[in-house]
Amino acid sequence: MKNIFKIFLLFAAVVVAASCGKSRAEQMKLAENVQITCTPEVLALVGDQIPVELTVTYPDGYFHPKAILEVTPVLVYGGGEEQKGPTYIYQGEKVLDNFTVVPKTGDTVREKFAFNYAEGVEQAYLELRGVARYKDKEIAIPAVKVADGTIVTQLLAETEGYYSYKKDNYQAVLHEQTEGQVMYDYNSSTIKGSELRSQSIKELQAALAAIEADPRYTVTGTSVVAYASPEGGQAYNAKLSDQRAASAEKAWSQVTGDKNAPDNLEVRSIGQDWEGFREAVAKSDIEDKALILRVLSMYSDPAVRENEIKNMSKVYTEINKNVFPELRRARFITEMDYQNFTDEELVELSRSAIDLLDEEGLLRVASITTDASRKTVLYNKAVNKFDSDRARFNLAAMALDDERPDAAARQLDAIKAQDADVLNARGVVELQRGDRKAAADWFRKAGTAESKANLGLIELMEGRYDAAAKQLAGTKGVNGAIASLLAGNLDEAEARVTCKCGHAEYVRAIIAARKGVADGVKTHLANLEAKDKQLYEKSRTDIEFAKYR
Repeated sequence: MKNIFKIFLLFAAVVVAASCGKSRAEQMKLAENVQITCTPEVLALVGDQIPVELTVTYPDGYFHPKAILEVTPVLVYGGGEEQKGPTYIYQGEKVLDNFTVVPKTGDTVREKFAFNYAEGVEQAYLELRGVARYKDKEIAIPAVKVADGTIVTQLLAETEGYYSYKKDNYQAVLHEQTEGQVMYDYNSSTIKGSELRSQSIKELQAALAAIEADPRYTVTGTSVVAYASPEGGQAYNAKLSDQRAASAEKAWSQVTGDKNAPDNLEVRSIGQDWEGFREAVAKSDIEDKALILRVLSMYSDPAVRENEIKNMSKVYTEINKNVFPELRRARFITEMDYQNFTDEELVELSRSAIDLLDEEGLLRVASITTDASRKTVLYNKAVNKFDSDRARFNLAAMALDDERPDAAARQLDAIKAQDADVLNARGVVELQRGDRKAAADWFRKAGTAESKANLGLIELMEGRYDAAAKQLAGTKGVNGAIASLLAGNLDEAEARVTCKCGHAEYVRAIIAARKGVADGVKTHLANLEAKDKQLYEKSRTDIEFAKYR
């Protein structure tokens, strides 16, 4: 705001009242050349403060050498509330004091200061109040307004912090497998009757009966897989494995109770079962098992492997007795899908038979429950019954949703695995407590995409808009757009507003206003009115739209 000289006219009047050096009219004429510029012309919140720069240019011959001028900037808002800035004192060349000297030949002085944010400053104005002194004369100079309003667009940011609930691993369809097996004698492909009555086959038959009786099960595949132990040569064992596969295929109907093998029965012959051999040795108490496993890793040729193992005469005897017999087998495998409980069924079970639900079921029900008190009950059940860290984390997230950081911290403290998500949530706790430094420390430790966005949020809240725009790139919500907007990158801000929520429409309206697109302002404010009445009422007094009312 330029050419504001009322305060200086009155200052000149004080000097005139005490001096006959110039006429009153001559002093006023000189005063008309005094210029004041307030930057910005419309005040704006930056971080936690409202910065102001005043520039005053005194013309040649204006400032009397023995005069003193005291000027105090005052922010007035909220129906009479006010904040006083620092008082600046200027003196003529012949005043014996230590204030800022303004020579008679004229000068330009610049003063930078800031007001703290307070509720109501949106409707503020900045005025200058002055006192002029010359010799024993003093007069209070009426206030002069130099700036209107305060832009508080930064306050549209969503400052609760970025965090996500831990997901459940509930599976709508469970892929399961059941099997039984028969064992063969050395060098034999004949299935003995006792093997068809073995415990393994009985368990398979019982499982198949249960599957048939349960409509939630759907059989998706059946297979016979035959093996030979890795002894006696690769070619011989490949043939023996094929013969065992053929005998097992013939026995399928007898094992399963079906009259015929199903059309989709897959028959496979593995040959020498080196993988089964590796697993059996690893699980055994064989003294030199580490050496055997090393041989398997060093040599891929079956003949070399067999020869190296045979050279361990003492170990080979034990392998021949306890390992090889378990590898002379055929497996009867049935694969199936189990249709798990639907979300609706889970909700009903959570009310009528909650103890039937496992940890994943409880977490799933909680995730689809909208009632906060019921959600809390379900998460606490998962904590108490399954010691669920994910449930604890989600209870902390609920507390953060309600901006109860102390309650969130208690849940986070109880989590055993302090992973990156927990570290980020601890940062959000400190952010909601108002300790941005501590929050930033946690966010840097977490090192996740969400914690990066939270660091960007801190940059935004502290008024470092360029840095905030970079950190918030790719984030959801309006914060990235607000950062770009306040950094002056309007096209980038517009591209970053992707949702159709009330907050987004408000930001779009501001972008349109700053671009000077009146129709855009009108359209987005109309959309805002339809989506969020409270925000719309705020927009009606927002100085961003002063030119469009």
